Amino acid sequence: MFQTVSGVLITLCVLPFLPFVLVYAISALRKEPKKQSFQRAMDFTTPFLIFAVSALYNYVFHSSIGFYALLLILLIILGLLGSAQNRKRGRVEPGRLARGFWRMSFLLLAPCYILLGIFGFIMHIVNS
Repeated sequence: MFQTVSGVLITLCVLPFLPFVLVYAISALRKEPKKQSFQRAMDFTTPFLIFAVSALYNYVFHSSIGFYALLLILLIILGLLGSAQNRKRGRVEPGRLARGFWRMSFLLLAPCYILLGIFGFIMHIVNS
């Protein structure tokens, strides 16, 4: 049982757009609006992208700090978003801030995953 669950989680982390497609398809089958389906898929895929991008960073740059560097960058972005919201509205709305941060993380991590995947693939071919 544990091996099955860990195998599924590893697959989802290696292929983070697989859960995106699955959640979007399930939401579409349930007749949800396209915007809501897309947002739900983004929200579900973000943690898988975090692990995938940090692993690809470690592979491409022969490093072991990928997760911590990514976490630091995401925390800085969270602080900047909170500051911007405070300047604009005069207060910070935690729910709105968290939702915006989570979706912005997806939009930042998706291209990073693609670029690091391409670089990792090229490095693997060159080093073979």
